[in-house]
Amino acid sequence: MTSTKPPLWVWVLLVSAVFGVSSAGTLLQQIELDPLLKASYRLQLTAVVLLPLAVMQWRQQSSEIKAQMFEKRTLLILGLSGLALAMHFGAWVASLKYTTLTHSLLFVTAHPLIVVAGMFAFGMFLAGVRQPTQRELFGAVIGFAGAALTLLDEGTQQGDNTVTLLGDSLALLGALTVVGYIVCGRILRAWMPIFLYAFPVTFLAAVLLLPASMLLEPDFVTYGVFGWLDGSFFLWFLALALIAGLLGHTGLNTCLKYFSPLVISACVTLEPVIGSLIGYVLFETDLPGRWTWLGGAILMVGLMLIVTATHSMDDTNPQTSEAIEQE
Repeated sequence: MTSTKPPLWVWVLLVSAVFGVSSAGTLLQQIELDPLLKASYRLQLTAVVLLPLAVMQWRQQSSEIKAQMFEKRTLLILGLSGLALAMHFGAWVASLKYTTLTHSLLFVTAHPLIVVAGMFAFGMFLAGVRQPTQRELFGAVIGFAGAALTLLDEGTQQGDNTVTLLGDSLALLGALTVVGYIVCGRILRAWMPIFLYAFPVTFLAAVLLLPASMLLEPDFVTYGVFGWLDGSFFLWFLALALIAGLLGHTGLNTCLKYFSPLVISACVTLEPVIGSLIGYVLFETDLPGRWTWLGGAILMVGLMLIVTATHSMDDTNPQTSEAIEQE
């Protein structure tokens, strides 16, 4: 942070960015396409938007940074990050087809629960892995309890979608795989500028989803590699790239200069609520069932406990903000 009192425009940007990020789920639900192809198209257009920004940053870098970009270790981590991002988007976009908007958003944003569970499991057997604090464990227990309560709404409708265990599991898979993306981002963003990281990873993820769609989905035969240029889809994907991508994620990155990572993380935790309201107000997706209201609230309390506990430990660690930037 560079200021203890952010200017008014930063507050406006923060609110706009949170709403931008939260709009992605309901915007994707409006596009009638098979999910893996839809995920690839979304990432393709995002890569197009990121390309000129990456070129600008490339021109500003020293020869040492440029050489480091092509080292074997860097390319390997970029590749793993792209694979994780492809799996994340593929699973999450598929979940939007097989469960409700609210359930998809609740489970895909639950990756802090997975991180704490992983720390607990690996910390028992591997030296050097930090064990979660009591507060983090307490938050994880509360979060998993809330997630279990939401499953009592299985079979209920929200708009045109029904809560299913398959859809919720796909969203949770999206949360699991995004952890790999965050870890890779934390390693590389210690020295790599944001757009030089985001562009190749996003482009690679978009490319990796194409053969998967070609093998599994009939829409690939109809629309091909660049189907997002079709007039019936282009405006939706442009909205995703500009609103959810550029305004949302880039806006949050900008806000990190003025707010602590804790503030940004807390705001992102509200995505299921804000995203569900956007769907209800703009696209008549209806409201979730009573168990989703109750379990979702408990899940979000657990996530908030983990976020605040983690940042209270790591508030002097500059890499903390790197993980936030990649979410």
